[in-house]
Amino acid sequence: MPSESIIQVALPVPLPGCFDYRLPAGSPTPPRGARVQVPFGRRTLVGLVHGHQPSQFAKLKNVQRVLDQEAVIDEALYTLCERAARYYHHPLGEVLGFVLPALLRQGQPALAGGEVRWRLTDRGHHVSDDRLTRAPRQLQALTVLKEHPDGLTPAMLEALSVSKSALQALRDKEWVERVELQPEAAGTPAEVLAEPALAANPEQRAAIHAIVEAQGFQPFLLDGVTGSGKTEVYLQAMAPVLAAGKQVLMLVPEIGLTPQTLRRFRQRFAVPVTVLHSGLTDRERLDAWVAARDGRARIIIGTRSAVFTPLAHPGLIIVDETHDASLKQQDGFRYHARDLATWRAQQLAVPVVHGSATPALETLHLARTGRYHWLRLTRRAGDAGAPPIELLDARDTTPDRPLLPTALKAIRDTLARGEQALVFLNRRGFAPVILCRDCGWQDECPRCDSLMTWHRSEQQLRCHHCGHQHRVPQRCGDCGSTNLTDAGAGTEKLEALLEKECEQVKGGAPVVRIDRDTTRRKGSLDAKLAQIQKGEPAVLVGTQMLAKGHHFPRLSLAVITNMDAGFLSADFRGPEQAAQLLLQVAGRSGRQDRPGRVLMQSRHTDHNLVQLAAAGDYQALANTLLEERRGAGWPPFGHLALLRCEAMTMAQALTFLDECAAGLPALDNVHVLGPVPAPMEKRAGRYRAQLLLQSNQRPALHGLLDALMEHARALPSGRRCRWHLDVDPIDLL
Repeated sequence: MPSESIIQVALPVPLPGCFDYRLPAGSPTPPRGARVQVPFGRRTLVGLVHGHQPSQFAKLKNVQRVLDQEAVIDEALYTLCERAARYYHHPLGEVLGFVLPALLRQGQPALAGGEVRWRLTDRGHHVSDDRLTRAPRQLQALTVLKEHPDGLTPAMLEALSVSKSALQALRDKEWVERVELQPEAAGTPAEVLAEPALAANPEQRAAIHAIVEAQGFQPFLLDGVTGSGKTEVYLQAMAPVLAAGKQVLMLVPEIGLTPQTLRRFRQRFAVPVTVLHSGLTDRERLDAWVAARDGRARIIIGTRSAVFTPLAHPGLIIVDETHDASLKQQDGFRYHARDLATWRAQQLAVPVVHGSATPALETLHLARTGRYHWLRLTRRAGDAGAPPIELLDARDTTPDRPLLPTALKAIRDTLARGEQALVFLNRRGFAPVILCRDCGWQDECPRCDSLMTWHRSEQQLRCHHCGHQHRVPQRCGDCGSTNLTDAGAGTEKLEALLEKECEQVKGGAPVVRIDRDTTRRKGSLDAKLAQIQKGEPAVLVGTQMLAKGHHFPRLSLAVITNMDAGFLSADFRGPEQAAQLLLQVAGRSGRQDRPGRVLMQSRHTDHNLVQLAAAGDYQALANTLLEERRGAGWPPFGHLALLRCEAMTMAQALTFLDECAAGLPALDNVHVLGPVPAPMEKRAGRYRAQLLLQSNQRPALHGLLDALMEHARALPSGRRCRWHLDVDPIDLL
């Protein structure tokens, strides 16, 4: 059969390799990276052309439809996907399917729709502000649109905290309209800067110069203490790249950081800025993807999946908060965006900047050994000094009074000075457990080895691992007693307690809670952050959502609670992650013209790692942790892969992993540990076990993983359970 009529197609299915199909007679041969629609079993799938080789099979199914005459994934991006599929031992078809926006996976054209903008109508131009005095949100929206006669996109309006409901109300009055404009061809504005850059200190100037002068691929670690002005370094390093007509890709760990980053970048640069994250609609995501591919988007800001964005003119890649665990995908295709960003920069021959105040030990080790260019910012921008961390012995706290008197007095004093305070607790809900005072019974999740968390505002108990929920019980599940109580504290309880404390402050002060429960609605996080940015006295209560990248000029006190668990964790990465979180939270305090203060409540004030972290010297703490890892052969001095299995019984999970381990060849430089039950044995109704592979030689480990995956796929016991391989895991629990 002539090879011209045969193509290999990568399909989004959990099977290795590609599949041969025959092109219809007279059909043009699609290039590698183009989409085709093909039959697969009883389904019809959209896949990507992988190759044009002869087939060993005489009977082949026909391609139903060729969707593209040109590749939707260019050769460079396709090659990156192949490398990622090999490294993470994941089917290529699923990797490519992950990279494509949803509408392209559904067979829609790879074209951008018109750009949607909101703008004033003729009637709206003549509306006086007096007519909206009782509708402040509508007045804000009208004022913003008056300042932008050409209109604003939904993303721009979101960044400016303009609500959709206000726009719709104005639209109903025929004062604003929603129009669709056709995308314009890419062009370089005469001046890329919309406002002048800030004055840089000597350390910032040295970092900017090193990045700007880099030729080709050069990885940098921008290691700067919190508040040292890393974002200003990014902005000034980007300016010459944009002036040369090139694009900048910037990764941020969470959607929550995207609006403020977007706002600052749009204020600085007069070039199109596009965002990519999971909060976009399918159409918005495709439009942004196509704008980046065609070169119209000059700055692309996105979460981890944005690392796969096609770029017409790449010039620089930036990974902000590069230590953050959310850059690692934890299901499906388990890649790490930090590492892929470096691979991609190497492939595209452009610099990559990894920025963090608390770099991951792997990244820090690469900088210390000279593989990354190490740029250090050791002092805060302006005249601000790093606040010391005061350790408070929290052994006397009770479930009903989780904050010490010292902390409460500090909060009251801060509010009395007209400043803001932050209380950090990385636990949502009102209380982490409901228990019986008579027999000690605790309300446990029926599907997980975990306790149910009480969310008082919803009158629900909820499992934070599987989502199971039920009403608060009236009686004990064991003895039938009605003598039930809650134990421990979550952000909801802290909010209630602090509201009572704030009533004692002259003039009062609001308590603003920021966690996943209070920011579910689109725009709610922006609204809360805008309330804080006003600078009025307030107490912030929140989880790790508040720890990263936020700048609160009038926040002068941070109270940190319940951090001990991380330093005592069974996971070898626990102390590192706890220290990173602690220092990131502490860095929110005293960032401008007022001194900061940080109080850390701990029941283990004499613990060596707690004391090192409280000293604020991340480098000294890193030295201690790196020496421990060197002795144990943990990363960065060794390499790990974790085979996890979930089954309806523990025996099924362990049997499958035992058979996997038994089929592996014995290698002196690869250690197979397990199988053992996972630390949390039951989750979402399934029992979990794991097999850990450890080696100080990456090639040897991956060679064994190839054999492991081939063997595991052939085992009949694998069909009775769910299993996956996690290369370079960051969570062993």
